[in-house]
Amino acid sequence: MSMRLIRSPGELRPDGKKVCLAIGFFDGVHLGHQQIIRQTIADARQHEAIALVLTFDRHPNIVVAPARVPRLIYSLPQKLRAIESLGTDVLLLLHFDKDLSERTGEAFIRNLANELGPIRSICVGANFTFGHKRIGNVELLRKLGVELNFTVHGLAAVALDGKAVSSTRIREAVAAGNLDAASQMLGRAYSLSGQVVRGDELGRQLGFPTANLDVAGLVLPPSGVYAAHAEAGGRNYRAVLNIGFRPTIAQPQPQLRVEAHLLDFSSDLYGQELELFFVEKLRDEKKFSSVEELRRQISSDIEDATKRF
Repeated sequence: MSMRLIRSPGELRPDGKKVCLAIGFFDGVHLGHQQIIRQTIADARQHEAIALVLTFDRHPNIVVAPARVPRLIYSLPQKLRAIESLGTDVLLLLHFDKDLSERTGEAFIRNLANELGPIRSICVGANFTFGHKRIGNVELLRKLGVELNFTVHGLAAVALDGKAVSSTRIREAVAAGNLDAASQMLGRAYSLSGQVVRGDELGRQLGFPTANLDVAGLVLPPSGVYAAHAEAGGRNYRAVLNIGFRPTIAQPQPQLRVEAHLLDFSSDLYGQELELFFVEKLRDEKKFSSVEELRRQISSDIEDATKRF
């Protein structure tokens, strides 16, 4: 059964069923998040209720602290797929805006209870804060739970190697190129996902057409050339992936790019989402003395990659 996506609580129409609710931003949907969502699903099965995950379409800091917006692990479609894969019934995707940021935690929960119908349980991380100035916390949820008749689970963080698993730790691991550690904390293979956008078609001129990914706002592994598996439109491909500034090409303002050359594939993927799973780093990015030398190196990268799959 696939997950239903709604964008306002009033769309739920629970047909007399109660609701078990998980709330969080859930970037990466890592082991700690999975525990919260699984607890919600277990509650829902036990009470013949609806398992509903509430999350936001963009990081709250975009509105409340623009100077402190973290680079995200997952694109929105990637996050939604991960939440769906756990067996969630309904996902409530709220648009985080100024109005929402100014609502008190109490008003937020009362409004949900009012619009969703009876809430049976709310599950969050133990350190979860919410509402205006982030004054809402697990204690407030428990107080409201007594009045509105729902139970509250504030789940402690999951530990790995003696340290708490967190989105921050995973971002640090990805940026450091420690993708195995990131995968362990995510509970699935780390992947980078984005929509394919038009580049300057340089790869095509070199004879190696590439899919350029829009990765704005995402945390990226270190620059370099990687062997990767790519997934688009339900199909899998082998790929050679370049993350970097393309130092060989004269550009007034070099921009960081993520470009994947899919092996044995020739049509284009513009507008589609492409997800990349890293196999191995082949080499660092380097500057070549000519475009011809770059072309030869790409050929040898492809040969090298083919051996690693």
